[in-house]
Amino acid sequence: MNPTTSISGTERVRQHAVEVYVAAARRGGARTFTINVGAVHKALALSNRVPLVCAALGSKKFLTENRLRLISKTGPPSGQSTTVTYTYEFLDRDEKNSTAADSFLALRGIAKEIFASLGGGEAYLRKQRATFYDRNRRESSSRH
Repeated sequence: MNPTTSISGTERVRQHAVEVYVAAARRGGARTFTINVGAVHKALALSNRVPLVCAALGSKKFLTENRLRLISKTGPPSGQSTTVTYTYEFLDRDEKNSTAADSFLALRGIAKEIFASLGGGEAYLRKQRATFYDRNRRESSSRH
């Protein structure tokens, strides 16, 4: 962003949250993370802007742009306090995990046809073991 361009207070809060909290949680491989309104308010040296911070951190734009789901919001009933804490979950982590799991499960039974053509998995293993033990006996008797 151009340093001479002024950004709104809400955008500044969202940008700070992404740079400090979201990015750190992603790098650390976290599934969930929390952001405290008071910590953001203090870090940005805001004065009497708690409602703005709450609105920015709970906004649909913030959630959508960062692929987040708001799990919980703790604090007073008003929802407007420095003690309010938001807990988020990454949506894209679930997609990556399910894709990996689906890929792994797709391998299940991959050699089914091969083992069937050899008389089944158990028959194949029995034959291999018999051959292995016979080979060891032949090698040991030829050495003596």
